[in-house]
Amino acid sequence: MRKVVITVVVSALAALTGCADLLCAPNCHAKHQESSSLVAFLYPGASLPPVTNSIPQLHLPLRVGLSFLPTPGGRGPTAAQRQQLLERVRDHFKDLHFVSQIVVIPDYYLAAQHGFEGLAAVQRLYSLDLIALVSYDQVTNTDSNKWSLGYLTIVGAYVLKGNRYDVSTLVDLAVVDPVTRSLVLRAGGVDTRDGTATAVGAARAERAASASGYDAAANQMITHFDAALADFEAQVKAGRANVRVVNRRDAGNGGGGSGGGALDWLTVSTLLAILMLRGTSPGRRVAWRALDRRLGRRRPTT
Repeated sequence: MRKVVITVVVSALAALTGCADLLCAPNCHAKHQESSSLVAFLYPGASLPPVTNSIPQLHLPLRVGLSFLPTPGGRGPTAAQRQQLLERVRDHFKDLHFVSQIVVIPDYYLAAQHGFEGLAAVQRLYSLDLIALVSYDQVTNTDSNKWSLGYLTIVGAYVLKGNRYDVSTLVDLAVVDPVTRSLVLRAGGVDTRDGTATAVGAARAERAASASGYDAAANQMITHFDAALADFEAQVKAGRANVRVVNRRDAGNGGGGSGGGALDWLTVSTLLAILMLRGTSPGRRVAWRALDRRLGRRRPTT
């Protein structure tokens, strides 16, 4: 009878205090992970990267897509946190002279089909040159310490910090070219923090640590992104970047030369009319010089 009473009391205390497993105390351990892994997204089903690297051809100015990779079950950072980070990344992109437009892509477009095939479809849909993907990974470990035995009392659940937790967070930004399946630019930020909490306040403390860890990792990623952008621009100017840069105007003129511009028939007719109406020699010289400028030629000034 005494054993029955003890069992009932212990079970009631466990229910009141929220202790999940009395049998493992004081050595309980739990692990929780939320991830939107870039590698898992780009190479689903254990597919392998291409054997040979192709050189991306960038047509300036660039149209860049920007999106946060979806997390399974919609977990991870809140919609407001994701939107805020995307806006910060967009603000850094828009200051670049070789970027014409930043297009924010809803993450549900990426949830439909993973891999470079899915990215290529989004690229065609939005007429993009490159796509910047933000991914997120966070692992929370929770262990009980010697105070966890105090959870057997109602008071212990409120005052004894029997839960020790640590939270590791990674926020990563990768700019990829879906056509060549190449990584053009990458920046990342990490954060690790730990603490202790009572049984009643453990969930709240872990949520706060999760949010703070995400913010700190995102701030570090933005700092590293600034440095990566500056280095990439310097490498492109020096001709050492693993990309081929093509100006859209030059590409439209056959890919070479500075492109003096096409001479339309209206311009030709106007200039010829000026030549016919202006009978003086200085007038003809002015008209010829205007025609030469349209053709991209240089005439002697004599």
